[in-house]
This record gives sequence, structure tokens and C-alpha cells, in this order.
Amino acid sequence: MTQIQHPKVVVIGAGSLFFGRQSIWQMVQSPYLNTGTLSLVDTDEQRLEKMVALARMVAEANGVKLRIEGSVNRKDVLKGADFVILSFAKETVKYRGIDCAVSEKYGIRMCSGDTIGPGGIFRAMRDFPVILECARDIEALCPEAWVINYINPTAIHGIGMKRYAPNVKSFALCDSQHMPHIKQRYAARAGIVARPEEFTEEHSRKFDFRIAGVNHFTWLIKAEYEGKDMSAEIARSLKADAQSEKETLGGDTGAKAIYNNAISYELYSIFGRVPTCTGHTKEYVRFWQGHGKTLEDIPALSIWETEERYKRHEQMWSQVDGFLNGQIPIGDYMTTFKPDHATDIIENMVGGLGKPFYINTYNEGAVANMSRDAFLELCCETTMEGVKPFAVGEMPRGIRGMCELILDTHELTAEAVAERSFAKLRRAMLTDPLINSIGDADNIIRELLEQEQDALPKWWYEG
Repeated sequence: MTQIQHPKVVVIGAGSLFFGRQSIWQMVQSPYLNTGTLSLVDTDEQRLEKMVALARMVAEANGVKLRIEGSVNRKDVLKGADFVILSFAKETVKYRGIDCAVSEKYGIRMCSGDTIGPGGIFRAMRDFPVILECARDIEALCPEAWVINYINPTAIHGIGMKRYAPNVKSFALCDSQHMPHIKQRYAARAGIVARPEEFTEEHSRKFDFRIAGVNHFTWLIKAEYEGKDMSAEIARSLKADAQSEKETLGGDTGAKAIYNNAISYELYSIFGRVPTCTGHTKEYVRFWQGHGKTLEDIPALSIWETEERYKRHEQMWSQVDGFLNGQIPIGDYMTTFKPDHATDIIENMVGGLGKPFYINTYNEGAVANMSRDAFLELCCETTMEGVKPFAVGEMPRGIRGMCELILDTHELTAEAVAERSFAKLRRAMLTDPLINSIGDADNIIRELLEQEQDALPKWWYEG
């Protein structure tokens, strides 16, 4: 295998503040990447200009030869790409807000609204057609490039890419299981180390740590240290935090962050496994939708907060402006951010570093009691030759059944969008675990189609 000397990485959706800034950090700091090219693409010309200027300032301040280019047209920069990261979403805050508000009218409470329920389905309806357009351009202009889908619902889009763009080398990604950080955190919860930063390679070799499931519905299948099952210790840590001041995520009181420790422990008590992405997983199960008749300690889910998200984005852009106008020293950039998951994996692939990463891809037998083509989030070997999942074992009953239902919903959604099928759209909605009524499902589809005409393909309104 020939090592890539000067890798070219194209980020489509560079204005994505959650990934664009970190990708700049990684491309600059990595000796495997910082002699290559970072190509930034965004249809918003003003935001693109800011990100290109920021990237050039960071590269210059750190004395690296990274070449920076930008374009509003992806076709201008795709030629010669070794990697293409997809990280765009059209006015995601606005439309997720609409998805969540309409769904709430019909008794569906979404704390995130971008992967399961009507929010996940309609986000795929908005973004998957554009992903397929990108795939066609990639196949024509850089057919050997690895394509990393970083757009939620990542499992739907990953399934769709495998099925409807099979000649493109692709896998899907989520930042919730970023290695080695996820393993370090659970080692601390298990009491293996006092703090995550104390976790060493020796600890890692002794810690048999296995996560599996559908993206955002993942579970700690095995956690053994020197042969001892540490699951109960991890669960006790979650329960203790649920009873303390640590019930929010770093002080975040948003819908995705609250009650996660209590919910994690409750799910562990039911299924015997710890959920590893509870901020999303709690939205996938029916228990906190508010339909029960019994008053319980954990309240129904809060709804994803649209206005608060707008404020967060404004603060992020204000920070970018601060670096650009000198109010924040550009020398502080590398201590302000940290690795981006996608470019972390790219560094590993280019450098042949042999690090494991959690990736969404075909099961290929890693989970023994699920089909080989089940699209799961699994720890994988990642090289320029491809992605290979490591063995996990069996998925516990109950969890496996829920995974299968989620996968059916995701696959039907991908089929509905690719085939432009209203019948499959309705079938996907009525397969979804959050839907309780045929009439409600039909009304949700009707109202979202009415309110999101500006973002949806015209074919949904024909015939």
C-alpha cells in the first residue's frame, strides 16, 4: 500500500461550526496531514470566506505548509481528493425546530429531533438527496476518495450511501464514541483510574471494552478489566451522579443533557447493559414520552430548544470573528479546540497508525446474532484499504429487537427518499418506535410537508 504524502481533504459544509473548526485544528497539528490540502466548501459565501481566512491564519501562525482553498461549488475542488467529509445541513436549527414543534402537537417528544421519529425521517428527506448528488460528483471527479458521512441521521445516510452509491467508498460517523476518550471515561466510571487522563496503554490492554448498536442507540456490551465485569461499578457511578449535582452534562441544561445519568441507570436496571449515548437513546425508547399513567421520578423528555440553539451558533460565530479580527489571539486557537473525529480517523488512515475507532458500517459478523448487513456503530480497524469491525459477541435480547425496529425504520426512510416513494415514507413513519397513531402519523407528514416546502425536493409535491 502506497502511503499518501500530501493528502487532500475536502470538507463539504465547512460552515458547520461543530466540525469545521475542529477539522482546521487537526489538519494543522497533524504531521501526517499538514503538508497536504484542506479544501473548504460551503454554499454560504460569507461563512465560507470566514472559515477559509481562519484556516489560513491558523496554518500561518503554526508555521505549517498546509494549503487552504475554498469554493461555493464542490466540483471546483473535488478533483484529486483523497477524503471527502460531508457535514452540511440546510438551516438545521430552523427545520429541526419545526419537526419538534409539529411532533409535540401529536404527543411525540423529541429532545434532539435529528435521527429518530419524524425529525429523523424529515431531516433525511431534506439532506439525503443532496448527499446522493455529492456521491455522483465524487464518483466522477475523485472515484478513489474515501467519503465520510458526518450528517445526521448518520445511519440512514450511511445505509443509503451503501445501497444507492455502492461504487463510492464510504462509511458514516458520529462523534459520540470518539476513541480513546470514550474508553477513558468509562474506565474512570469503573474505578480503574481516578481520572480519564490517567488511563494508559497498559490499562487499555487489560480493559475489554465493547460497544455496539445502531447509531445513537448504542450499548456497553462488555466491560471487563482483568477478567472482572465492571458493568455494575459503572452503573453505580451513574446512579451516584444522578443523585448529585452532576445530573447535567457539564452544566448544560438543554433537552439532550438533562436526566441522562438517571435514565442510563434505569435502562441498565432493565436491560443489564449501560447505554452509551443516552442524550439520544432516551429519545429512541417510548418510556419518557409522557404517555404513562403512573407518576415517575424521571419526567417526560424536554423538547429540543430552537432559540437556545440559535444563541449557541451566534456565540460560535462570534468566537470565529474574534479570531479573525484579533480580539482573540490566533495563537490561542490550538489550545481552544481539540481533534475532530473525522480528521482523527483520516490521520490514522494516512499515517497507518493502527488506532481503533467507532464507525457506522456493515456488521459483517461482528455482532454474531444480527445480520451481516445490519448497519451498526462498531469499533473498527481503519486503514486505506477499508473498515473492518472487531468482534463484539451477541446483542442481548430486548436491545436487539429494538435495534432491528430502528434499522427497519432507517432502511425504509432511505428507500423512501431514494425511490421518491410516498408509500414507503408513510411505512417508515408507521414503523418508527415513537409513532402511536396512524392518523397522527398522516397529520405529521401533511403538516411537515406544508411547513418545509422550501427545504424539500419538489417531487414530494407532485402527483
